[in-house]
Amino acid sequence: MPEKPERTSQPPAPAPQSTRPSRRIDARSLRGLAHPLRMKIFELLSLDGPATATGLAGRLGENTGTVSWHLRHLAEHGFIEEETGRGTKRERWWRRVGVANELNTADFRDDPDSRGALSVYLHELTRQYFDRVTHYFTEDWDESWRSAGTVSDWRDLRMTPDQLAALNAELMAVIARHTPAADAEPAPDALPVVVQLQSFPRKERGTS
Repeated sequence: MPEKPERTSQPPAPAPQSTRPSRRIDARSLRGLAHPLRMKIFELLSLDGPATATGLAGRLGENTGTVSWHLRHLAEHGFIEEETGRGTKRERWWRRVGVANELNTADFRDDPDSRGALSVYLHELTRQYFDRVTHYFTEDWDESWRSAGTVSDWRDLRMTPDQLAALNAELMAVIARHTPAADAEPAPDALPVVVQLQSFPRKERGTS
């Protein structure tokens, strides 16, 4: 299922218009998501689709009861929902709610009660991005996929905030053009692809 990109920004970059619903994460929902295990569960449901507490617990090396408790917590805050008509009362299936989440760090700048949750969220999100790249490098891929992927960076850019926001908007528009419609049939040799966009200013430091 095509995803509108998850965005964590300061300030938020303009994004292409999308018919996919989205919500802006507030302080309450941030505190509901900002837990290492809950973020791992949410990531698995986002990337691999519906799962049971037992299946998730096996993949995460956790106790099923603990995972079930965190699943209910995520559902209470509107991040996931039970997949009705599937499973049993004892073995329920859970799926991600079909909305994109947008978080603007500036929303919590003057909220001391949310700083701890924001710190946990950003730390875990950065770890997830890092782990995805690490897994890609350590997994066995044939040459066609290995040569198609890339991990690149550019260091010679100097921009104003408006220019950086415009760059991000253009990059997101490119991704949107390559995102298939929800009812489109993927090519037989197509695999899920993750695009991670990280663009941010760097404070200049002296040589002394």
